[in-house]
Amino acid sequence: MDTNQTVCKDLIYRAMEDARERIIAAFGRAMDSGALPVAVLPDFTVEIPADPSNGDIAANAAMACARVMRKKPLDIAEAVVDELSLEGSFFVRAAAKAPGFINLFFRREWFSRVVSTVLELGDMYGHTNYGNGEKVMVEFVSANPTGPMHMGNARGGALGDTLAGALDAAGYDVTREFFVNDAGNQLEKFGYSLEARYMQHFLGEDAVQFPEDGYQGEDIKDYAVQCAGRFGEELLGMDSEDRRKALLGYCLPRNIQRMEDDLLKYRVNYQIWFYESILHDKGTIAKVISILKEKGLTCEKDGAVWFEATKLGGEKDEVLVRRNGLYTYFAVDIAYHYNKFVERGFSTVINLWGADHHGQVARLKNAVSALGVENTNFELLIFQFVNMVKDGLPYRMSKRTGRAITLADLLDEIPVDAARFFFIRQGMGAPIDFDLDLAVSQTPENPVYYVQYAHARICSIIKKLKEDGVEIRTASAQEPGLLCTAEETALIRLLAQYPGEIIKAAVRRDPSRLAHFLTELAGQFHKFYTACHVRCGDEKLMQARIALCLAAKTVFYNLLTLLKISAPESM
Repeated sequence: MDTNQTVCKDLIYRAMEDARERIIAAFGRAMDSGALPVAVLPDFTVEIPADPSNGDIAANAAMACARVMRKKPLDIAEAVVDELSLEGSFFVRAAAKAPGFINLFFRREWFSRVVSTVLELGDMYGHTNYGNGEKVMVEFVSANPTGPMHMGNARGGALGDTLAGALDAAGYDVTREFFVNDAGNQLEKFGYSLEARYMQHFLGEDAVQFPEDGYQGEDIKDYAVQCAGRFGEELLGMDSEDRRKALLGYCLPRNIQRMEDDLLKYRVNYQIWFYESILHDKGTIAKVISILKEKGLTCEKDGAVWFEATKLGGEKDEVLVRRNGLYTYFAVDIAYHYNKFVERGFSTVINLWGADHHGQVARLKNAVSALGVENTNFELLIFQFVNMVKDGLPYRMSKRTGRAITLADLLDEIPVDAARFFFIRQGMGAPIDFDLDLAVSQTPENPVYYVQYAHARICSIIKKLKEDGVEIRTASAQEPGLLCTAEETALIRLLAQYPGEIIKAAVRRDPSRLAHFLTELAGQFHKFYTACHVRCGDEKLMQARIALCLAAKTVFYNLLTLLKISAPESM
């Protein structure tokens, strides 16, 4: 059996499937005996209850059957439990509980297997082949290359990168991609802005009018100074088009490289930086417009070419080619996604966009669907805005530059670990208040410090035991079975849930689940540490607890590594 599949099936998944099969079989025996009326079983849920006193696995099968069997759910549950065979299973007993749950409780051997499996698989624990190698692209950040990255890009970067990491661990073939808008109106505006600032550098601001819609940022002035140092006055005598071309040729690659450097510092590494100019050079945009035309979905109006979105239920038609012959951003977006699905063969494409792009979701999905791509394979995830807070008050300006805080500013002020964790832990659908003071504090109130401290505490425990002459040996197969306190079993249950949490984060497109799981795991380990002395008089129990500590350390390290957050050994 494939090792990755074993990780998934030998723990929670296998136990839940076994429970489902045994419950179905028990229903059949209860019907045969006449204890229950003959009926077709509806689908039912098998899950992990929040309260361990309600069992390790719980099923709502009896409640799901109440209507078709015309009996009270608790009566059905009791009849099923009476017929439930647990021989050869992971379960030691079953019980019916109001209003009609069927609860099953693990044998001690199951808890032993969890610990031994985590230790056996080490840094591969948590990886599964759930995704069967499906080819998935996650495109995120894709910031305008004409300026610095802002806080929305910082949040999108952490969320997108972590989602990609979860998909990868869940067995998908994942590509991280950044789309570079190196063509079109924004680049022209960048060129005109650079030209004006360059000319003003030598001739004065009064002598050269700055474009009304030009980029006003300090970064444009910085680039103008750099260009003056690089070219001197030699560009002053050129015609405007050649001057802008020279300035763009110098500044655009540097800005893109700066973005890449900032993202690498943020621990975001893309497999592909895809340039818009490729779509122009390959004729992909023209090809897509031709396809839409052949499908009868375009028309010419007012000298422009339009996509007739209203024919497909859209709210309004959209311009593809302006009267001046230039493609719109919408046309480029359609072509880009045609390239993703058709030309490069991705099965699923996931885009992470900021809330300011919300209005573009339906129209782009509509257009891509018109090209024959299933809407279910194209996902546009929207994340909300970031509010920076310092000293309890809104914080919008960088003291260093006097402008809005950029990603580079943020990473100058707080550790990367804190930045990533703070952005990951909040679900995409809610705005986030980023507390700069909390992010740099070294207290349990700082959530990233809290989880890192759990890992460091385990390292400290093991180090102290070794210093005291305790032999850290491999626990026997039976010894983890000695772990039977509430704190020990609760910790083991969480370790077992880890592979499933990765799958849920990947499938539900919710990387915040992993941050919440990590926080819960840290809390449970701290409870275990307080209640259970690792070094104790019983040598076998001590080795069992050492094994549990090492298993917990493995999961902390694996998950922190997936989140690209450091796992310190001392704090």
